[in-house]
Amino acid sequence: MSSHTDEQHAAEWRQLLHRHGEPVRQQVRALAAAHRQALASHFYAQMMGDTAASAFLSHEQVHSRLHACMQAWVVGVFALEPEDDLVPVVAQQNKIGEIHARIDVPVHLVLRGARSLKEKMHALLQDGPAPDGAARVEAMQLVAQVVDLTMEIMSQAYSSSRDRNSRAKEAYRLFAVAQNVSTERERRRAALLDWENQLMFDHAVGLQSVQLPRLAASEFGLWFRHKGTHVFQGTQETEAILRTMQHIDEALLPAFAQAGDGADERIARLRELREHSKRIAFQLDALFEQNSELEAGRDVLTRLLNRKFLPVVLGKEVNYARDSGSSFAVLAIDIDHFKRINDGHGHEAGDMVLQQMAAVLSHHTRGGDYLFRLGGEEFLLLLVDTPLAGAQRAAQKLCQQVAAEAFQLPRDQTLQVTVSIGVAAFNGHPDYQSLLRRADAALYQAKNAGRNGVAAAD
Repeated sequence: MSSHTDEQHAAEWRQLLHRHGEPVRQQVRALAAAHRQALASHFYAQMMGDTAASAFLSHEQVHSRLHACMQAWVVGVFALEPEDDLVPVVAQQNKIGEIHARIDVPVHLVLRGARSLKEKMHALLQDGPAPDGAARVEAMQLVAQVVDLTMEIMSQAYSSSRDRNSRAKEAYRLFAVAQNVSTERERRRAALLDWENQLMFDHAVGLQSVQLPRLAASEFGLWFRHKGTHVFQGTQETEAILRTMQHIDEALLPAFAQAGDGADERIARLRELREHSKRIAFQLDALFEQNSELEAGRDVLTRLLNRKFLPVVLGKEVNYARDSGSSFAVLAIDIDHFKRINDGHGHEAGDMVLQQMAAVLSHHTRGGDYLFRLGGEEFLLLLVDTPLAGAQRAAQKLCQQVAAEAFQLPRDQTLQVTVSIGVAAFNGHPDYQSLLRRADAALYQAKNAGRNGVAAAD
């Protein structure tokens, strides 16, 4: 929200407070302070009564932190006086609305909680002492007006944030995930063929059906489930590919375990697998024919994704992990002593190091993962379908691979470069900013421990 809008809301809030005398404001202030725990508990009890809210409020960390935050909010918004600086208070309501949009809390749940909060405070005023009936009614009006104004500010911020995110999602849906469509199409077809060849080899050497590689967990499968479905969403081909992948993994591959199968039947099953693989390749070609690359959102220097699509990708992966029960992790990667490179060798050398770093990280990243350049010497790698232990192993390997690389500088010079990496795994918290903060904190730990190493968030 703009500072001008914040000032307008602050002026409106000030006028609201001026309409009520000090005794009424004092009564409401004392009521909120005395009953803050009961009011917060009542608010969340009403919210949790809706099944849609459990997805956002069931996480233990969210529940414990939000209850304390709600108590502070109740006391804070009713403790204000007309002469106070109300712009920071308005900014706080904007921030709350933006967080609600970021974690996709339905706005009707927040409004329901606000309505129940007003009803509870009105009941407390009705039961409590008051100089006269008129004073009690005026106190109820003040409560209703303050709650309604805060909800209006939050809702406006919520709407603006959702609009921005919707535009980014639409842009990302059209965004091709490689430098050109033809190259990406060939890479994905090659990944599909690699899975098929590996499957045929593993079957030929006598591996059991449970040991045969599943398509969904292959390089192609990870890419399609986490990127392709988003880029090509809403198409018949996308749904058909997902159905075929599921049929292969859950029906065809387990069928190889059936006892007593003769050679003819095994060959028939292999041919059926081959036909399904060819069908996926055909549908993939059709999808790529329908889409073209959108350059906005790519870092000019490294050709990696930039911050523009970070909220979209993280929000999508949070929802996917919660719906599927899977996990993912982020690696906050920082080039050690990068300023020394710029100062000692020049900015041209610094740019070359950044480009080569992007190439090294990309080369050791799976097709379903996401690699961003956040700015300067900072990168972020999102590892899909990866728990904390796997992410730590991947981070250690990246550190070793970067340290072993000879980075080329102008005039045929070379330089050894190292990185520090902070690792954080998704822990169920619905706000992806919590995950980023944990990864950043771990990165600082790695830096403080001497650099060229990995630290994991708690």
